[in-house]
Amino acid sequence: EAARDPKVVNGNPGARGVATGRARVVRTLAESERLEEGDILVCDTTTPAWTPLFASIGGIVADSGGALSHGAVVAREYGIPAGMGTRVGTQVIPDGARVTIDGAAGVVRIED
Repeated sequence: EAARDPKVVNGNPGARGVATGRARVVRTLAESERLEEGDILVCDTTTPAWTPLFASIGGIVADSGGALSHGAVVAREYGIPAGMGTRVGTQVIPDGARVTIDGAAGVVRIED
């Protein structure tokens, strides 16, 4: 369900935890070089080739997927929060914005 607040993006829970960091919208693996330690990865989806990125990110927000998707499973393995199936995360979360993700709720709040 879409959030009524334009600063909130709803998704599905993927991995528990709360993290605040800079959103980095990454549409292709080639763009991942822009990620820095603690960034919140905002993407369409992930595949096994994306797995090494999880070692340095603070959390993940994905447009597709659910609790059993690749991104959610790997996020749980790395102990980072994940919000999956947002449908619009890559469209409405500005690259570089400070965001807080609540993985247990699947909710992302755009702080600035």
